[in-house]
Amino acid sequence: MDQGNLLQMLLLRGLGTTSLVADRLRNVSQDWVLSGRLDPNQASALVDDVLKAIRGETPEVEQQAERQLERNRDQLLLDLGLARQREVDELRGRIDRLEQALRQRQGNGDRLD
Repeated sequence: MDQGNLLQMLLLRGLGTTSLVADRLRNVSQDWVLSGRLDPNQASALVDDVLKAIRGETPEVEQQAERQLERNRDQLLLDLGLARQREVDELRGRIDRLEQALRQRQGNGDRLD
């Protein structure tokens, strides 16, 4: 299966799922309003809030989720024994400085024997 088709299929499923959740939420909230468990204004606010979250219109929730994902990723890297990009960059800098110092010593006629 080609990647473009797979991505399109996933997007369509995501949209379908979102629509399904929105419809189900509206039905449940209406049931709660009819049974007196929820005020009509609260029901519409609840539906709006959940749909905003689903659409990604809640930056604070997105930021919190992003921070959690970063923590999970960092922990996974640690568990696997892999270095982070920052650590690799620091090591590259140290290697560059050592190579430069070595070239300077060799240029001065110093021997390492």
